[in-house]
Amino acid sequence: MLGLDPALFWFVFAVTGIAGFVKGAVGFAMPMIMMSAFASVMSPQLALAALILPTLVTNIVQAGRQGVGAASGSIRRFRWHIAMVCIFIVVSALFVRSVPQSLMYLTLGVPIIAFAVWQLSGRPLRLPIGRTRRAEIWSGIIGGLYGGISGIWGPPLIVYLLSIGVSKTEQMRVQGVVFLLGAVVLFVAHLFSGVLNASTLPLSAILVLPGLAGMLAGLWVHDRLDVDQFRRWTLVLLVLTGLNLVRRGLEILAC
Repeated sequence: MLGLDPALFWFVFAVTGIAGFVKGAVGFAMPMIMMSAFASVMSPQLALAALILPTLVTNIVQAGRQGVGAASGSIRRFRWHIAMVCIFIVVSALFVRSVPQSLMYLTLGVPIIAFAVWQLSGRPLRLPIGRTRRAEIWSGIIGGLYGGISGIWGPPLIVYLLSIGVSKTEQMRVQGVVFLLGAVVLFVAHLFSGVLNASTLPLSAILVLPGLAGMLAGLWVHDRLDVDQFRRWTLVLLVLTGLNLVRRGLEILAC
């Protein structure tokens, strides 16, 4: 099935649906969940290719939920972060094939664990921001460099948004807008890098279906249930998936 063993295909299909559900409920973590799970059963390059189209489509839904006008306003307000993410995704995507697998696993796993554990500890994840534009630019650069290699550029944005205290609705929308624009750049960049090709595009395309279905279900939950409690369970899942990535990275180093 699309070059995968049937059991592996349905595992990937199910993980994408779960990741979409989490994204709909809390607004982020879809590529982190997908990459963490996929990287344990396939090469990092194939895992990255598989998540690109589901991430792109679900971000279209999230960014446009309050309408085009609201999304445009978010683009204007956070234009520096968006510009840096787009530029540095392209820069780092050029080096995706030269990054050692063990380093990719570890650099994905450790920040995911740190972010999730810090949030679960109950301490606010805030940065002392003296100059907002400077922090916005640096968060975009870090997110872009990380995103081109791993397909994940959300954590720096989330830290920044928490630091400036945006509302829940605006945070969901801004995340969707930034993730969408970054996903478009990631898609184009990896068409040129070769990660997305005739072999990997069909898998990525079919995974749009569970990703979108999961996200729509997650949005239903987001509107009706206690999102804070659900987010707590999401962070527990991120700790577990991050630990799995670190385990894989250490295994490769030991070989």
